[in-house]
Amino acid sequence: MTTHSDRPDTVGSRAGRALRARHNWIQLAKFSTVGGSGYIVNLAVYAFALDVLGLKYYVAATISFLVAVVNNYLWNRAWTFRDQRGHFGYQGLRFFVVSTTVYAANILLLLALVALGLGEIVSQACAIVLVTPINFIGNKLWSFRT
Repeated sequence: MTTHSDRPDTVGSRAGRALRARHNWIQLAKFSTVGGSGYIVNLAVYAFALDVLGLKYYVAATISFLVAVVNNYLWNRAWTFRDQRGHFGYQGLRFFVVSTTVYAANILLLLALVALGLGEIVSQACAIVLVTPINFIGNKLWSFRT
C-alpha cells in the first residue's frame, strides 16, 4: 500500500499546493498592486519620453523600464516579499535579471504589436500586461526565494 508520503513530489502536486495556499494569493495581490504602480510609472515615463523628449519608442521603453524596475524592486522588497528579504544587492541583482528577461519579452511583444498597427502607447500597455505572469513567477521563485 502506497501512502501519501511515499508518492513522489511532482510539479503538479507542488503547483496544486501552491494554488491552495492563501499566502500565495495575498502575495500575488500585493505583487499586482506594486505592478500596477510600476505600470503607471512605466507608462508615464514612456509617454513623457515619447512626447516631451521626442525619443524613439524603443528608447523610451528602455528608460521607462529602468525607472519602473527600481520602483517595483523597492516596493516588492519592502511590502510584497517583506518576510523573504535577503541581501539587498543580491536580491536586487536577481530581481534585475528577472526583470531584464521579462523586458526582452516585453520588447519583442512591443515590436510585434507596433508592427501590427497598434499605437505605441497601447502596444506598450498590452505588452506589459502579457509579461506580468512571467515576472511574478520569476521573482517569487528566484529573486525573493528564501
